[in-house]
Amino acid sequence: MGVLLGVLTALSWGSSDFLGQYAARRIGTMRTTLYMQLTGLLLLSAALPWLGGWEHLADGSGWRPWGWGALAGAVNVVSTLALYRSFEIGKMSVVAPISAGYPAVTVLLSWFSGEHLTALRLAGIVLILCGAVTVARGEGAKTAKEARSERQTARKPAKSAAIGSAVISGIGFGGLFWLLGNRVVPAVGYAATVWMIRLTSTVLATAAILLVREVIAIPVRGRVLVWLFGMGFLDTAAFVLNNRGMLLEQVSVVSVLASLYGAVTVILAAVFLGERLTHWQWLGVAGIFAGIGAISV
Repeated sequence: MGVLLGVLTALSWGSSDFLGQYAARRIGTMRTTLYMQLTGLLLLSAALPWLGGWEHLADGSGWRPWGWGALAGAVNVVSTLALYRSFEIGKMSVVAPISAGYPAVTVLLSWFSGEHLTALRLAGIVLILCGAVTVARGEGAKTAKEARSERQTARKPAKSAAIGSAVISGIGFGGLFWLLGNRVVPAVGYAATVWMIRLTSTVLATAAILLVREVIAIPVRGRVLVWLFGMGFLDTAAFVLNNRGMLLEQVSVVSVLASLYGAVTVILAAVFLGERLTHWQWLGVAGIFAGIGAISV
């Protein structure tokens, strides 16, 4: 069941990021982050009674569950801002594989904290990571003429900033998911943790916008509102599925499965935008499914 939840997490996150790259380029990184987090907070507040309630946040455990939840929210908002910033200014074919490599950090932290993997599962994780990077790396393939033109007009500072943002995002999410599986979810509850993440992220994103004096007005364009609602719902659902999966399966396994969101984004682009997958990308997809089979045994 934990493996299935990990796959569903990837589908939800991949769909959310498919919408997120358009929203970030239309209204900017900070407003996209803020309204995605706020939408998720409102939706989850309504759904929480059916997802286990407030759990350890309201069972007399004191300030510790709130502290863990706030820490997770702070790490999440920094990682999310860095991710959307890389989407806004960088090439998806470059930044997506970097940010999607976060499970390497989670797996290392899990190993250092005493989590052991069988040889078959370790092989499956390697297949999934290699497959996900192969699929994402081929995203948005250009013709030779387009590639030459893009290289001639590309700005090195912007490219470096995009890569730097993607690295920050990858490290942040890698640490976050280890923290969730080993510290936060057991102390707070799988759904209440997401509520705390959404609350903290909304507050911090609002503060960041006010600090840099960006426009905070709610977007009034219909299409952008649909994108933001879809992102808020899908990203929040992904966190709930991911946290529940971590209670049923090894943290490193669920994190690697969730990292397939990058491949999901590419496949959605192929289906809905007509972007073709290369032979290498199809090989990556095959590797992903082989890896899922290996860790499901």
